[in-house]
Amino acid sequence: MASDLAPLAVALPIVMACAVLVVQRWASRRLADLLAMVAAVAALGLSAALVAATKDGRVVTWSGGWEPRDGRSVGIVLVVDQLSAGFACLAAGLTCCALLYSWRYLEAAHGHYHALMLLFLAGMIGFVLTGDLFNMFVFFELMGVSAFALTGLHIEEPDSVQGSLNFALINSLGAYLSLMGIGLLYARTGQLGFAQLGAKLAGHPADGLIVGAFVLVTIGFLVKAAMAPMHFWLADAHAVAPTPVCVLMSGVMVEMGVYALARVYLTVFATSIPAPVVQRAFLTMGLLTAAVGSLMCFAQRHLKRLLAYSTIAHVGLFLIGFALLSPDGLAGVALYVVGHAGVKGALFLLVGLLLDRFQSLDEGKLFGRVGGRHPACWMFLLAALALAGLPPSGPGLGKAITEEAASAAGYPWLSVVFVLVSAVTGAAVLRAGLRVFLGRGHRPGPIEPAHQIGAEPKEPETEHPLRRTPLTMLVAIGALLAGSIVVGVVPALAQAVGRGAVFFSDQAGYFNQALFAVPAAPAPASAAWWSWSGILLGAASTVLAMIIAGISLHVRPPERGHFRSRMIAGVELVRRLHSGHIGDYVAWLLFGAAVLAALIGLPLLP
Repeated sequence: MASDLAPLAVALPIVMACAVLVVQRWASRRLADLLAMVAAVAALGLSAALVAATKDGRVVTWSGGWEPRDGRSVGIVLVVDQLSAGFACLAAGLTCCALLYSWRYLEAAHGHYHALMLLFLAGMIGFVLTGDLFNMFVFFELMGVSAFALTGLHIEEPDSVQGSLNFALINSLGAYLSLMGIGLLYARTGQLGFAQLGAKLAGHPADGLIVGAFVLVTIGFLVKAAMAPMHFWLADAHAVAPTPVCVLMSGVMVEMGVYALARVYLTVFATSIPAPVVQRAFLTMGLLTAAVGSLMCFAQRHLKRLLAYSTIAHVGLFLIGFALLSPDGLAGVALYVVGHAGVKGALFLLVGLLLDRFQSLDEGKLFGRVGGRHPACWMFLLAALALAGLPPSGPGLGKAITEEAASAAGYPWLSVVFVLVSAVTGAAVLRAGLRVFLGRGHRPGPIEPAHQIGAEPKEPETEHPLRRTPLTMLVAIGALLAGSIVVGVVPALAQAVGRGAVFFSDQAGYFNQALFAVPAAPAPASAAWWSWSGILLGAASTVLAMIIAGISLHVRPPERGHFRSRMIAGVELVRRLHSGHIGDYVAWLLFGAAVLAALIGLPLLP
């Protein structure tokens, strides 16, 4: 039965993680690899079956048969629609690629690495499938704890421990704030299910408690999403985390913060907090996040940090897409997320190859060392262009549909923002690829501070430096790139996402199906696909990225007092805010929470 698929998708990785820990004491490393891969593939299959089962509605599962009576319940519920099942597919697919890349890799970690990866996967799947706010918090913590441990896997390296601690402390603080918000909602309504909470709050104007609960609940998710100014932990974590872990963190975990924001607002608070207030607040925060991420991305020479800040810039675009509060905006963001995950995952794995072969991630030290004959060169350059929005790539399609939704919502100027952010982040990656692989332009000097966390890795992540690239690594990278391209060339996929976005946005339908088992109304056919304006804007952002990359390759640092020197000084000031000190990061998190509370609460004052 379809209702059995969701619990299995969550439970299977947990059971297999336990099995890996049991057998790793006496079995070979190959068996641990095999068990973990089988579990990830099975989770992918179950998630794909859920996508098919939710074609015409939602799959609702009440664990233990504790179904609601008269709209009230005490049971644990999983409510799955096409977007949530699609996110589960994305998490499982990326985990498969990460495990394939790390086949017979990280020898010292043995089974602990595999068990943590499977627990990470279980947390992500449960997070997107749950229909209960408290259980979302529980899966949030399972996902977080696994990610913390994986980030600090190299416990013998001080930077690894510090980056992991920054990650754990900042995200735990956000989680505690979310738990406080959940407590406020429970005190007001006596319920924790999304549908029950939404039904209880329906028709009630937003008072101080409701606004406070919304801000507190979403803070934890926005910290996970690395929304500025709560983003400082992300680059530190990516700089020290094992490369396959970066694929999951940047490809899907961070984006799940935006997913949770959309789910909680649309099912719980949509009838209480007016849409224009939420729209203005997250347009503002999205623009700030995109600007900071783009600026910091272009200023990096450390390749993992460069990719991490690119993720922050794109999170800003995803927040802008959510802020449109329309099914087309959500469909565009969902496609953008999937396309971005494939491209960014491939880029991180390619950077991992460089680390394992040359023991460095510095753009200057790697200058011209690889050459253009290696297939990694052309994969890297293709991924850079796709990140810039090159048609017909997945990121380009998501960008195009979101731009169309912004124009329809009365914000045509947002297309300029999408073009600029895509061009700047794509240019930074393209510049790095041309320097590292082809030796183009001048060799840059090291500009990162020596004390920066993870500034210069000393050892490869594999047991021995790579002399040849294993086939499993190249297959994983190729699969991620191919998946990202498929998103942009298969109309049926985009149309399915468009229908899923309609179900996702339907609060009344969610209530009726979750609480009263009323079948969902058929979703209208979706027209989500390429438009001529989207193709032209994608081409424009790609060409602009190539121009910016070409200029940056040949422009040398200016003399003191020059206008560009003052610009660089401004960038350096922003860089210094990313100090690596946990106290600074906590202060910025609290400041960001206060700003969000003001953006939401002040317009609602009588």
